Amino acid sequence: MGVKEQLLQEEEEKRGVVAVNPKPKKGLVSATVDLIERVIVYLMHDAKTPLHYLAGNFAPVRDETPPCSDLPVRGTLPECLNGEFVRVGPNPKFVPVAGYHWFDGDGYVLMIHGMRIKDGKATCVSRYVKTSRLKQEEYFGGAKFMKIGDLKGLFGLFMVQMQLLRAKLKILDVSYGTGTANTALVYHHGKLLALSEADKPYVVRVLEDGDLQTLGMLDYDKRLAHSFTAHPKVDPVTDEMFTFGYSHVPPYVTYRVITKDGVMLDPVPITIPDPVMMHDFAITENYAIFMDLPLYFQPKMGSVVIHIEFANVEMESSNAWEEGDEVVLITCRLQNPDLDQVNGAVKDHLENFTNELYEMRFNMKSGAASQKQLSVSAVDFPRINESYTGRKSEVNVIDAKTMSADPIAVVELPTRVPYGFHAFFVTEVSNVLNS
Repeated sequence: MGVKEQLLQEEEEKRGVVAVNPKPKKGLVSATVDLIERVIVYLMHDAKTPLHYLAGNFAPVRDETPPCSDLPVRGTLPECLNGEFVRVGPNPKFVPVAGYHWFDGDGYVLMIHGMRIKDGKATCVSRYVKTSRLKQEEYFGGAKFMKIGDLKGLFGLFMVQMQLLRAKLKILDVSYGTGTANTALVYHHGKLLALSEADKPYVVRVLEDGDLQTLGMLDYDKRLAHSFTAHPKVDPVTDEMFTFGYSHVPPYVTYRVITKDGVMLDPVPITIPDPVMMHDFAITENYAIFMDLPLYFQPKMGSVVIHIEFANVEMESSNAWEEGDEVVLITCRLQNPDLDQVNGAVKDHLENFTNELYEMRFNMKSGAASQKQLSVSAVDFPRINESYTGRKSEVNVIDAKTMSADPIAVVELPTRVPYGFHAFFVTEVSNVLNS
């Protein structure tokens, strides 16, 4: 790529991208609030409660890893496999003041783990996504934002109020949001986006040497004023991206379409009776499927609590398509969700995680609906060939114990990679790679 072409590409990447420069404040007021928080934590939080999500391979890797090239490879990487495998997940940079849940990780606030593969060679890199949240905690040198792991009982209510107080006193700058960008990644219109459903997307550039650079927050030329799901869908035929955001105030759900040219169209409010936590959705050629879940927000005592009305929650969708008069949805169902797990308690046995893969059918003429179970527990984070998004595809459930023990190649990594969430492979022909 020539210099002119590279400059044009970089300018295109920055369209609609907002430079994130929060302005938090230190001083006497900040120190006083910190002292109040320490007293609350001392009196109300049980420091003996184990933080399972900071142990074992959940434990964070604090330091970033700059590009490490020519990694040792046992076997042979296919020369045609040119691109970057990227995965995002929680990796807290600072020790929490009290509770912690896996979803809280900083840069998780975010760290992306990437492996650049080119001409049979591999380069590894790990970087934090430079969110507003991370930048402010780096400024203070410690954790300042409320954690999901704190949200339990009266103590949770106090911790919510502490964040609201810090925002009101301008100790924390929440004008850029408070998201972690730690959940998933999507590539659309020449941009690689790091996502968390409580915030707007962050744009990450993959450099020629495999390094990762945060460009800023994407607001689609100020047309995006609400949160952005961590699971948008890109239509493989039209190259449009479909997304939504949810809120605890009306409109509870807002649907958006982004054209193949990266233009966000006008918002479409979705009417539902209560504010729900809607983690995912699905599309077909003609429909968008929203799941009005029993996991909803309930305002109480000046705060917001999460309430479950009945037992089954569909969290992660695999795909959806149309068959005659029917719309088919493949999704993961969580039976009897345990909110204690949201606050950091981890079960010891896999059988206690009850996610199951289900097929649901909706007849658009008769209104009939049916469902059937496709798997036993535990199934989650389903992936498909994204060339079939919204189109009919086969569902393959594989027993990992019977897969071949002889991989084509094994790349030795220079550092431990903690557990993460979603990942995908960005081919070198994508504009996101400056090559």
